[in-house]
Amino acid sequence: MTGEKILVVDDGQDNRDFLVRYVLEPNNFVPLTARDGQEGLAMALKHEPDLILLDLQMPRMDGMTVLRKLAPYNKGIPVILMTIHGSEDIAIEAYRLGAKDYVRKPYTVEEMLDAIERALAETRLRREKEALTARILQANRELKQRIDEMNVLYSVGKSVTSLMSMSELLPRIVNAAAQITGAQQAALYLRDEQGLVCRAVKLPNQETAEAINERVNDKILVRVLKHGEPVSLAPEQLARLQPKQAPFAAAYAPLVLKEEPIGILSVSNVTKGSSTFTSHHAALLSALSDYAAIAIENARNYEALRQKSEEEKAEIREQFERFVPPAVVEQAINTPEQVQLGGERHEISVLFADIRGYTSWSEDAPPEHVIETLNHYLSLAAEVVLSWGGTLDKFMGDGMMAIFNAPTPQADHVHRAADAALALMRAAEEVSALYGHRLTYSVGVHVGEAVVGYIGTERALNYTAIGDTVNLAKRLQEYAAPGQILISEEVAQRLGHQLKARALGQLNVKGRKKPTFAFELQDLENAR
Repeated sequence: MTGEKILVVDDGQDNRDFLVRYVLEPNNFVPLTARDGQEGLAMALKHEPDLILLDLQMPRMDGMTVLRKLAPYNKGIPVILMTIHGSEDIAIEAYRLGAKDYVRKPYTVEEMLDAIERALAETRLRREKEALTARILQANRELKQRIDEMNVLYSVGKSVTSLMSMSELLPRIVNAAAQITGAQQAALYLRDEQGLVCRAVKLPNQETAEAINERVNDKILVRVLKHGEPVSLAPEQLARLQPKQAPFAAAYAPLVLKEEPIGILSVSNVTKGSSTFTSHHAALLSALSDYAAIAIENARNYEALRQKSEEEKAEIREQFERFVPPAVVEQAINTPEQVQLGGERHEISVLFADIRGYTSWSEDAPPEHVIETLNHYLSLAAEVVLSWGGTLDKFMGDGMMAIFNAPTPQADHVHRAADAALALMRAAEEVSALYGHRLTYSVGVHVGEAVVGYIGTERALNYTAIGDTVNLAKRLQEYAAPGQILISEEVAQRLGHQLKARALGQLNVKGRKKPTFAFELQDLENAR
């Protein structure tokens, strides 16, 4: 080993010159010299040489005193003591004070070199050990850093590939890019038909990235997108490419999917004098960009599938509502577990309506016109019922049945049913006046308990109401004259002072032992 510093402390000029010219310099040691012990102690503390060649007897401060004063500093510098008059006691004291060897004057070049090699052997081993330990510690730190980087990549890869919301996904990727590269700033750009749009950014003064939507026009980004390769740029390169407001250092990695670049992930350090990005950082960024490209494609596919599903769902719902009341459709979608055979007792208001004058009118009308007019009046009745919050139960030839207060509870269901009946009559009068059909409805309304639920089979269900309440409403409609609304006594009592009606007395209703007291509904207060 060469280049080690050796301090010669001797008051004899000839001794110093001999050691420097014939021992140290020929063997590539770096010599330092001191003329006495006091100067030698100062130089030892200042320069910390690898070895001290120390004369025992010197003016101002002898060799033993130098050893004693040097000891408290724990420098660990090996010392070879040189003396003409030596004894066993002096040697023992010298060794006790830390000297490594003891050389008698006069000595030959070979004797001194042997002593120097013996004294430096331990120092060299110690330094090799320290250097090896330092390399091992550095390797461990680098290994830990690589493990941390891989853990970040793994956790990011695991999390981002499970995220389906772009507003959550893109900032998460940007945060990960800043973390694994130690960058002050990071951004993610996505490509569209018009160019590049910055979709997420983390600025130096921000704790975490945020989603944005800002179009950019950057020559470096365009170049990276064109070549499709990760790149790290040093300050001088950035200064040439972006003379104005260029970051101090930057790295870019394209997001590539199926060999087609879809965007760019970038990191940068903006503070002058901050660290630059290495090829290792570019490799990490490239690995993260691979995860990001897959995650973005997953999110896009998920969003497209979700939109398609919503469109199909809306279309199916629209078609379904043509055959099933909207309230029943809503219940089936929101609580499908309740869609099963069976029913429950509920108080409901039941409305039956039948088109009157239809049979005689249809005798002379073309069949196509008959169907068109029938559909018109039935549609009219259905629209009125739905507008008043009723559930359209079924169509029966030229008539229909509706219920209120099921499946959705309605505190004012009796008023809704009566008001819908009046609205139905007004609508029929308007249509007849417009087209001259002279058609109208007869309507019956009753309120009471009925079994409401899904009737039929497992493969064909019908939401309906069954019971005497339904039967009586139907009988009232059958008794009603064209343009007349008959309501039961129970309906009249529930409507109270709001009711404007004419009492018709008792009616003998088919299928019931007791007669039913009926009213002709004429109007309602607070009617719509």
